[in-house]
Formats: sequence, structure tokens, C-alpha cells
Amino acid sequence: MEKIRLQKIISQSGMCSRRKAEEMIAQGRVKVNGRTAGLGDGASAKDIITVDGERIFFSEKREKYYIMLNKPRGYVTTMSDELDRRCVTELLSGFPERVYPIGRLDRNSEGLLLFTNDGRFANDIMHPSRHISKTYRVTIRSSVSDEQLVSLAEGVEIDGKKTLPATVNVLAQEKDRTVIQIVIREGRNRQIRKMCEALGLEVARLKRTAIGPVRLGMLKPGTYRELTSEELRALRNAVGDGNK
Repeated sequence: MEKIRLQKIISQSGMCSRRKAEEMIAQGRVKVNGRTAGLGDGASAKDIITVDGERIFFSEKREKYYIMLNKPRGYVTTMSDELDRRCVTELLSGFPERVYPIGRLDRNSEGLLLFTNDGRFANDIMHPSRHISKTYRVTIRSSVSDEQLVSLAEGVEIDGKKTLPATVNVLAQEKDRTVIQIVIREGRNRQIRKMCEALGLEVARLKRTAIGPVRLGMLKPGTYRELTSEELRALRNAVGDGNK
């Protein structure tokens, strides 16, 4: 049976990128059949591979999963949490392999979150050079001036660096409440909240409604489904991977 490079096996498991897997191998964190592995080592499906003591399962004909979840507020986007907070993985069940979130939504945010066990696909979606758009519905606890809307669209300095231009549309505006749609093409930590905070705007609700061409639609909070072949094809086209 032909052996496959360990870094490829680990990345395909969805645990991390291939480069990160190479780092873990170099750090002595990967073992094959109980022996510490080195860079360049390979393995087959009959071998026992562990990373930090956790076994990695794979097969040459491994099935890949691509899932969308409507994340409710109050859940953290981690596999486990030392503070015993509710994790998004608690909402997923019925999959023979572990799937991992692609990117994050903070605890108080809600909406579209993608999961997969395809490490390469996850890396393509998250890589900054791809500029995959993310669409948010943001409810502000006040009116929003034209100047503030222009600033959101042109870029706001957060964490010492100006954000890329965004697309901003007002969906509803009242005296003490404004709903806007913001489309960004980068994925900095808590970016939407920080942009609003920098302009003195208090976010009451933040919901991600789309990632690239894939929209949340009518999926109910706390529920999930697999992506359709059309949605998957559209995402791959968006990252320039449509022929793979």
C-alpha cells in the first residue's frame, strides 16, 4: 500500500493547514504506530497516527463534508472551551468524521458558519489573498450619520491598520435604531464590531448572512445542512478553484 506524506494526511483530516502540520511534525508532536515521526515520513490507512496523543483517522477514499450552520448567539466557535461555555460543535451530530469550523463568529454574533473536514478547502476560504466576501446584517442602537456610513465604506482604522473598502447599505433607519448591511472582503478579528466601535456606534445585533455566493437563507438558528453541489461549486469558483 502506497504511503502518503504525514502533513498531507493531517491537513486532509481538517485539523490544520499542511504548513502547520509540518511544524507539528518538526516539533515531535506527531507519532506513527507509537514512534515519533519526522519530516518526510509517510503512512497508510493501516497505520495509527496521533497528534498530541489524539488519533487521526483517514482513508484513501475518505468522504469529505461541507456543512452550513446557523449559529445562535451564546455559542463560541471552538471545538472545546476551558470556561465550559457552549460550543458550536455541540449543534452538529451524525457525521462519521470530525468537522471543523471555517473561520469564526464571536459568542454574541450569529448566522452563517461553515464546517468541513477538507483542510485545503478551509484554507482556501480563509486565506487573506482570496478576499472572499462576507455579508453581515448589523443592528445599531442609534441613528447612523452619512459621514459614519461613508467611513464604514471607505475604511476605518482598527488595531493600527485601516480596513479595506466595504459595501454598506442602509436597510432600515429609525430614530434610535438603524439596520445596515455590510459586505467586507477580509477577516480580521471582530472586524465589524471594532469598525462600529471606532465610529462610536453600539452594535445591538450582528448576523452573518452570506459567505461569498453562499447565503444563509431560511435555515433556522441552531440547525445545519450540507452544502448543495451548486453552492460548493460556486464557492470553489470564488476562490479560483473551480476546476478542482
